[in-house]
Amino acid sequence: MNISFQVVAVPYDRFAPLFALSDPELVAQGARRMTVQEKPGYPCRASLADAEIGETVILLPFAHHDVSSPYRASGPIFIRKDAVTARPAVDEVPEMLRHRLLSIRAYDESATMIDADVVPGIELEGVIRRLFANERVRYLHIHNARPGCFNCRVVRA
Repeated sequence: MNISFQVVAVPYDRFAPLFALSDPELVAQGARRMTVQEKPGYPCRASLADAEIGETVILLPFAHHDVSSPYRASGPIFIRKDAVTARPAVDEVPEMLRHRLLSIRAYDESATMIDADVVPGIELEGVIRRLFANERVRYLHIHNARPGCFNCRVVRA
């Protein structure tokens, strides 16, 4: 059975105003302006691409699983200045995910984690399809396995 999926980025428009803030104003919100020092290393959750060396990014706390559930969660994410929100095609995996060890978390309709796996990014499609084969799975979250940071959401296409 071929199950199609859609990778969903966080919307850049939500974060664009942060780039107009001063560094002290960002710090007051728990965020930091940074200059990219290495690639890969600063994965933008809006563009779903690794930022280029010398680019400006903001590191900020983000409630990526803002639900009424024990699995409510937040964590740090990078957003690139002037990023364009990625809209990958159905069944497309952004290159940013290919070279990372990933943790995939499967949630049901009550926002409860019902399955999970860790996989090299080059094997991601198979794990997505296997998890979505369980009809109870409503959506997935992909995290970087080692630091645990949220990357993106995946839904059925």
